[in-house]
Amino acid sequence: TLNVFFTEISLDVDADRDGIVEKNNPNKGSWKWGPDGHGAVLLVNCDSETSKWKRPDLQQNYISNESGKTIIWEKYPLLLSARALSQEVLYLGKEAETNFYVEGLQFADKGFDGLITINLSLFEPIGPGIPERPIFTDTVVLRVSPWIMTPNTLNPIEVYVCSTDDNNQFLRGMRSLVARSGYRLKICHEYMNRGDRWMQDEMEFGFVDSPHKQFPVVLDSPRDGCLVDFPYYELLGPDFGYVTREAHKREVNTLDSFGNLEVSPPVTVRGKSYPLGRIIIGVAFPIATQGRNMTQVVQDFLWAQKVQDPIALFSDWLCVGHVDEFLSFVPARDRKGFRLLLASPDAGYKLFRRLQKEGYGQSELFDGQYVLSCDILEEKENCIDWNRDVLKRELGLDEGDIIDLPILFKLVEIDQAMRAVAYYPDMVNMIVLGKNLGIPKPFGPIVKRRCALETEMCNLLEPLGLNCTFIDDFTSYHQLQGEVHCGSNVRREPFDFKWWNMVLDEI
Repeated sequence: TLNVFFTEISLDVDADRDGIVEKNNPNKGSWKWGPDGHGAVLLVNCDSETSKWKRPDLQQNYISNESGKTIIWEKYPLLLSARALSQEVLYLGKEAETNFYVEGLQFADKGFDGLITINLSLFEPIGPGIPERPIFTDTVVLRVSPWIMTPNTLNPIEVYVCSTDDNNQFLRGMRSLVARSGYRLKICHEYMNRGDRWMQDEMEFGFVDSPHKQFPVVLDSPRDGCLVDFPYYELLGPDFGYVTREAHKREVNTLDSFGNLEVSPPVTVRGKSYPLGRIIIGVAFPIATQGRNMTQVVQDFLWAQKVQDPIALFSDWLCVGHVDEFLSFVPARDRKGFRLLLASPDAGYKLFRRLQKEGYGQSELFDGQYVLSCDILEEKENCIDWNRDVLKRELGLDEGDIIDLPILFKLVEIDQAMRAVAYYPDMVNMIVLGKNLGIPKPFGPIVKRRCALETEMCNLLEPLGLNCTFIDDFTSYHQLQGEVHCGSNVRREPFDFKWWNMVLDEI
């Protein structure tokens, strides 16, 4: 109990976000975004400090039955949790100070905005059988750090790929590119991947940040192929977090793979700044009554993070249905600091028609067919054009910020519907390692002893200071309806910008 003559207490947090807990900050009881904002930041304890019986700290036995949003510790004993919403703290005498340790159990999500309120009250005993009277109360507010994705314009740290019994050619190209770029290559071997080569589809790298600590967190997709164990057992560890969103198996489809989850570089749109970029996902056409969509639990999670306000594009026109099949971002030294790359059947047709006029109409493509007799698809240009308009509007882009890549598509039947796949290796589906690009080798017509498609790509991208390396993924990825980006993943350095300094309008 507290001394009845002691009539003031103080519950304090790092309300000014400088990494130091200050005494009686007048703004500690509320939370405000922006560089002149206030309110403490809380991390979700989603990494694992144990090596045996690995699981995230928030799932360890001592809190495994908790269903709340946060827990509070006094030194080591658990003080507050979902099962103990209030607790008596003994007054230690005079001007005593007690440190409490708070950790989050859940990221912001549907039904939870990420804000936590903690109250501390001083009670005065009245007499036997009479309820104690509160004579002083103090309140602090904290916000859970969002999960933040990293765009292609941030520096890589390490690259992840799978080794399978048929992708040696791909691995040779990736090893050379990564070594030349100066980054680390981590290979998931067959005992772990069990033939599942789609490293991009299984997971997405991000991070969490606070004034006192920052660490990477992998978001595990609900696709759960044979790589299902990789993010959990190979990545989760001390200062490396893990989060996932589980969906009913009947709801999961190919759009739930994370080739369908990208993020733009920082942009400003109609005067509104997005210093951490904007998340991009693919869905069915907005007015369609049928079609495939990313499962709602994942969408709810992404929207709830707030700081990378998502954009939904139309990707269901594709057989696989991933946004990385028709867009990518590369760094640039001018304009907005990047370019949006878009697959363009129209650019492909223009290139081949030009080759025809120049007398190369009988040059063979990868499968022995001729330039003029290709069964290729132009009508899907309107699907990309629809997405182009959305991206220009939602990312604040001009035509000069976009580069059209010559990609052609063909139709295949899937689930009694006709959808598109890349006719030759889809060059937009690349890996970006600083100024070095790993691009699917397109095997286009040979003109003047060089692949005409490779020449076109170099002409488009090298003026930006980028280096194009073409990687043979034809048999091991392209023929399975994927490419270099689908088969790789990159963990990147986090943003220098602190998410709590964003200016956001609360709903």
